[in-house]
Amino acid sequence: GGDHTITYPILQAVAAKHGPVGLVHVDAHTDTGDTALGEKIYHGTPFRRCVEQGLLDCGRVVQIGIRGSSYDPDPCGYSRQQGFRVVPAEECWLKSLEPLMGEVRAQMGDRPVYISFDIDGLDPAYAPGTGTPEIAGLTPAQALEIIRGCKGLNIVGCDLVEVAPMYDVSGNTALLGANLLFEMLCVLPGVKTL
Repeated sequence: GGDHTITYPILQAVAAKHGPVGLVHVDAHTDTGDTALGEKIYHGTPFRRCVEQGLLDCGRVVQIGIRGSSYDPDPCGYSRQQGFRVVPAEECWLKSLEPLMGEVRAQMGDRPVYISFDIDGLDPAYAPGTGTPEIAGLTPAQALEIIRGCKGLNIVGCDLVEVAPMYDVSGNTALLGANLLFEMLCVLPGVKTL
């Protein structure tokens, strides 16, 4: 997909049908900024706009892989004030995320959930083709654990954003993005897999 701004209108449409939804958000950044260069809608603000419009069930929002640069001295403060669960990247280093996803499934329950996956949640060693790479991110195996860990949830939509193939001559970022999208399709309700 494009930049993370696209998630905002998608969640407007999803919430119009389902009401406020839970969110599994994988990213290097919380994307809860207020403005950038005087603009309130850009790729670093979608989830603040969603909170302001009541599109998210804030007690059922988890942000995984958060790290790196920010315009705010407390980049996770707004998220935590809203009741989001923030899982910094360092809590994910060198371990399986299956136990975390068990907790996430319990938190989400059987109500509607949206998955939003920013490719920069992954370490740029695996996915350099993005506009805002941050070191020390998740591995592709952990990305699969997160997505596969969503199986059984009442998923009402999903996206994968911020892939910029021109920044990766190897093509690996696009390949990884395509595979992650395939995995998301496989965990949608009613999909039969082997």
